[in-house]
Amino acid sequence: LLLRHGAVAIEVVSLGLFSAGLLLLATANLPLGVAASLLIGLGYGLQNPASSQILHKACPPEKRSLVFSIKQAGVPVGAVVASLVLPQLDATIGWRTGLALAAVVPLMLAIHMLRAHAHDPHDYQRGPSLLSGVLHEQKLVWNSGALRVLSALGLLYSAAQLSLSAFVVLMLVENKGWSLVAAAAVGGALQACGAVGRVCWGSLADRRGSGFGILAFIGAASTAGLCALPWLDGLPLPAQIALLCALGFCLSGWNGVVMGELAGFSPPGQTGRVTGGALVYTFIGVMLGPSGYALIYEVAGRYDTTFAIISIATAIGALASGVAAWRMHRTR
Repeated sequence: LLLRHGAVAIEVVSLGLFSAGLLLLATANLPLGVAASLLIGLGYGLQNPASSQILHKACPPEKRSLVFSIKQAGVPVGAVVASLVLPQLDATIGWRTGLALAAVVPLMLAIHMLRAHAHDPHDYQRGPSLLSGVLHEQKLVWNSGALRVLSALGLLYSAAQLSLSAFVVLMLVENKGWSLVAAAAVGGALQACGAVGRVCWGSLADRRGSGFGILAFIGAASTAGLCALPWLDGLPLPAQIALLCALGFCLSGWNGVVMGELAGFSPPGQTGRVTGGALVYTFIGVMLGPSGYALIYEVAGRYDTTFAIISIATAIGALASGVAAWRMHRTR
């Protein structure tokens, strides 16, 4: 699709799918709600490859990790904004009208992009069929050792990150005895720290010139934090909050660095296709992480113990990225 129509057109289509999905959700009709979820998911899958191709052309290489991290910080920021704004809209104008109003935002951004890029040159190629395009993307990923490691990191880190987001509040309430309001507040703070962490880790990766080294440190720190959760209630309350926020800062901070490295290791002109091929594994991690966590919880019986068990994923990611960083350092 990127070859046939260009990144801007795909980004506009993605935004249009978001608007259509929100409008369908506002109908409060179950079959239309299922269709809305499919449209929003499709738009979400299209968005990252297109935006990566746009950003890779626009930003200097020495600032790549920072720029991609700022873009990725929009994800937790958007979650925080939605959690604050949508309940207020529900209380004032109703949730259905609130969703319809929210649909205006991506639509306005799509119109702005069409106007801003109206005079861009159209040098798009005739793209391959869908199946051959998917296979070619996977060949691009699997023919590069660095891209293989980055794809694996996306799967491992996203699985752990989504598990933390999904179950940390339940852990605080059921295992640590927190009130639901206090646990939810810390859950929100954890998301906010993740947004800050993405920008900070991206900036540090650019300064150090070693994205893989930063990803190894993120994995090691996240592993230590997850393993400490069974003993969380033995700490003073401020230390408990600090540990959870630090865990959010680390475990949500990998996205922009990985995206920047994917762009850096992509063949010329292939950034969008490589990003699409690699993000397949990230979304597999998104799907498998929380469901795998739930299965482990059925055996372990405690949320904090389950977090310690899934730290195996971040430990493997830390080891893989550390080895990759060491090999690249040797070849310089």
